[in-house]
Amino acid sequence: TSIAAASIVAKVYRDRWMQELDGLFPGYAFGKHKGYSSPEHYKALEKLGPCKIHRFSFAPLNTK
Repeated sequence: TSIAAASIVAKVYRDRWMQELDGLFPGYAFGKHKGYSSPEHYKALEKLGPCKIHRFSFAPLNTK
């Protein structure tokens, strides 16, 4: 269906965008985990803190 196709297109776009961001923000491994929560992502946040593309609504960054 068109909804399934749109979902695939969106995922491919996001994965490619994360690869690009991986080069702009080294140390976060965006190209590997694609921005999804992972132990590696949490370790990078702990070590480096958030960068300008992180969503502060993301629970580990939300200090409210």
